[in-house]
Amino acid sequence: MNSVSRRGFIKGAGGLMIGFALADATVVPQLLAQSSMTTAPGPDPSRLDSWLRIRTDGTVHVFTGKHETGTGIITALQQIVAEELDVPFEAVGFTMADTALCPNQGGTTASDGVRVGSQPLRNVAATARLMLLELASKRLGAPIDQLQVKDGIVSIKGDGSRSVSYGALLGGASNRVVQTRKLNEMMRVSPLRYGVNAEGRGKPKDPSTFTLVGKSIPRVDLPPKILGQFTYVTDVRIPGMLHGRVIRPASAAATVMSIDESSAKEIPGFVKTVVEGSFVGVVAETEWAAIRVSRELKVTWDGPDKMFPTEDIFTYMRSATPKATRVGEKKGDAAAALLSAARKLEVTYEWGFQCHSTMDPGCAVADVHPDGVSTIWCGAFKPHQLTMGLAELLRVPEDQVRVISTPDSGGYGRSCFEDTAADAVLLSRAVGKPVRVQWMRSDMTAWGGKSPAVMMGFVAGFDAKGKVTAVQHTSRAFSTNDVNRLPESAGNFLAGQLIGIENTTGFDRFLNAMPEYEFPFLHTSSIAHVMAPFYTHGSPMRTMHIRLPGGISTTFGKESFMDELAEAMGADPVEFRMQHLINERVKAVLSAAAERAGWDRRPSPKRTQSTAEIVTGRGVALAAQTQQDSFNSQSHVATVAEVEVNRRTGVVHVKRLVCAMDCGLIVNPDGLRGTISGSLLFSLSRSLKEEVTFDQNKVTSVDWISYPVARVSDMPESVDIVLLNRPEFPSGGAGEEPTGPTAPAIANAIFDATGVRARRVPFTPARITEALANQPVV
Repeated sequence: MNSVSRRGFIKGAGGLMIGFALADATVVPQLLAQSSMTTAPGPDPSRLDSWLRIRTDGTVHVFTGKHETGTGIITALQQIVAEELDVPFEAVGFTMADTALCPNQGGTTASDGVRVGSQPLRNVAATARLMLLELASKRLGAPIDQLQVKDGIVSIKGDGSRSVSYGALLGGASNRVVQTRKLNEMMRVSPLRYGVNAEGRGKPKDPSTFTLVGKSIPRVDLPPKILGQFTYVTDVRIPGMLHGRVIRPASAAATVMSIDESSAKEIPGFVKTVVEGSFVGVVAETEWAAIRVSRELKVTWDGPDKMFPTEDIFTYMRSATPKATRVGEKKGDAAAALLSAARKLEVTYEWGFQCHSTMDPGCAVADVHPDGVSTIWCGAFKPHQLTMGLAELLRVPEDQVRVISTPDSGGYGRSCFEDTAADAVLLSRAVGKPVRVQWMRSDMTAWGGKSPAVMMGFVAGFDAKGKVTAVQHTSRAFSTNDVNRLPESAGNFLAGQLIGIENTTGFDRFLNAMPEYEFPFLHTSSIAHVMAPFYTHGSPMRTMHIRLPGGISTTFGKESFMDELAEAMGADPVEFRMQHLINERVKAVLSAAAERAGWDRRPSPKRTQSTAEIVTGRGVALAAQTQQDSFNSQSHVATVAEVEVNRRTGVVHVKRLVCAMDCGLIVNPDGLRGTISGSLLFSLSRSLKEEVTFDQNKVTSVDWISYPVARVSDMPESVDIVLLNRPEFPSGGAGEEPTGPTAPAIANAIFDATGVRARRVPFTPARITEALANQPVV
C-alpha cells in the first residue's frame, strides 16, 4: 500500500492498532496508546467479518493471527486476498496478530505464514466475492455467471456501461468499515496443524486464472525499513511509561541473599526495586537511568558451585544416562546384517548449543492496571497463546490480557521475546504504570533460550560386493522443547521460573536422523535418546525452538552420512542420491541445483590439489518433505556449496551457494528468493561460527566477540536461487526449509576440497586444522 492508503485505513479504523503498521513512527505510538485500554475475548473465527471487512469506498481490511517475521509474508497475503476479491493490490490492508482483533490461528510457526495462514484468507475472500456478486446480480439484473469483476468494479460481460463498485453495493462512499449486516456469513471452522481454517460458500480461484499471485510485487514492508521509518516494538511509547531492567542471577540456581539499594537510590529517576523470589528488577523514569540503576544495585547471590559439566559437551553426552529413550521403526535385522558385513562405516556427527543471535535483544512494553486489565506489545509469534501464559502469571482471566504483536528485530522459533514480555508484566504490576523492558545483549546471548546440542551416530554395513546392507542410527540430544514452543503457562517464562513457578509444559522430542532414501534389501534400526536438562529452574541453558528446530542438526547428520556412503561406494554424490530417490519432485530440485551449479560429476574428494595451500571443493545436500516431516511443509530443497579452504589456517570460505526449491505454488517469486537467501545466510552463520560456551555455572558467550556470527566478509560471492513453481500443489513452507541442507553441503564441500570430514558444527578454523593434522589427506 502507498502511504496515503495506509493513513486512510488508520483513520477509517477509528483508532484501531494496525498490527503490522507501515505508518510513520509518530502516528503508530498514538494508536497504541488509544488501544491500550481495550481488552476482550478474541473474535469468533466462524464469522466472516472476523477475518475480512470491506469499506464502502471499496478498500479491504484483513485480520490475521499470523505475525510478520521479517520474511515478507504480509505482501504475499495481500496478493492472495486481492487476487480472490479482484481488487487492486493497494486496496488491501492488514491487522496482524492482535489478540483483541484477530482470530487465533495458532501463531506463526513451522514456515506456516503463507502455507497455513493463507488458507482461511483465500476462503473468506472467495466467499466475500461471491456475496458481492449476489448483491450485484440483484442490482444489475443479471445472473452471476454473466458478471465479471476488475479492480473492485462488477460489470456485465460485454456491456461495460452497466457496472457497480463494491463500495456502492455496500451503501455509499463513506470511509467507514462495513459491519455485519450487508456482508457477513458464518464460516465452517476446522483445525489445521499449526493453525485454523475457515471455509464458506465461495470457491477459491483456479491457479491458472491468477493475475496477481505469481508476480514479484515489491515487499510493502521494505521501504519504511530502508528509510528508517518503520515502527518496531522498540519504538513503542505510551503515556506515563517507565523503563525497566532485570538483574540476572550470578549463576544457575542462585538465590537472592541480600540487596543494597543505597547507591542506586542516588541516581536521578530511580523509581523502585522489584524482588520476587530470584527475580530482581529495577524501574526508572528513563532507559539510561534504568541501566545505571541495574549496574549500581548491589545484589548478593548464593548458589551451588557446579551446575554444568566441565568436560567437552559431547564427551558428557556419551557417558550421561538419558532421561528418556525411544526405539524407532525397524526394517529387517540390522544387528545381524552388521555382524555378517564384509566391512563397516561408523561415524558420529555433532551439533553444539546455539542461541538466538537476533540483531537486537528482545523488547516489550506492558501496561498492567490494578484491576488486572493488561495490554502487552512485544515481538511474540504466538500472541494468543501468550495471553494464556501472562494471564496465569498475573492470576487474571485470559480475556483481561491483550497482546499486540509488534515487529521486533527478527527471530525464529521461540526467541525469548515472550520472556521480555513476562519481565515487563511483573515490573508493570509492581509499580502500577506501563513499563518498557529492553534486554541487553548479554541477556539475549547468555540468558536467552538455546537450541540443543545433538549427536547423531551411524553404522553402515557393506557386503562383499560393496552394497549397503544395513544401517543403524543412534541420536543423543537435549530436547528442543525443554521450554515449550507455546507460551501458554507462567512456568514457560524465565521470569515465571525465577519467581518460583514450575515449568510443567516442556516435553521430550526424539530426533530421528535416519536417511530416508530408498535402498533395496536394506536392514535398518534407530534409537533416540533425550538428555536431561542440566537444571530445570531458570537456567541460562534451557533449550527451545530455533529456526528449523531439530531439523537443521538431523539434516546435517543425514546428508553428511549419505555423502560418506557415496564415497565408500566410489560414486558421484549427486548420482548416488538420484539412484536412491523415488519422488520426482525431489529428484527435480536435486537436478536443478546440480545443473545451475555446473556440478562436476565425479566421486569426492578432488584428487588434484593435495599439496596446495588454498584448495576448493563442492558439496551437495538435500532436504525433502520426508526429512521435514515434523512440519509437513510440502517443500523440497537441494543446495550446492562451493568452498575455499586454507589448509594452513583452517579458514573455510563459502564462495557460492546454489539452492533449488520446490514449495508448490509460488505467490511472490522475488519475495521467495529473499526468504531463501536469508535462510541460507542464517544457516551459513550457524554452520561456520556459532556455538554457546559455558563454564560450571554460567554461559560465557555473552556478546558478538564470544558468540561470533557471520559478517559481511563471510558472505558468499554468489547466491543462486532456482525456483520450481508447482501451481498444482498448495504453497509450502519456505522460511525454515532452506536452512537444513546448508551445513552438510558445506561439510561435504570441505571433504571434497581437503579429503577430511568436518563432523562437528561449527566448522571453525581450529577444528579444520585439527582434522587435517589427524587424518591423512586422500
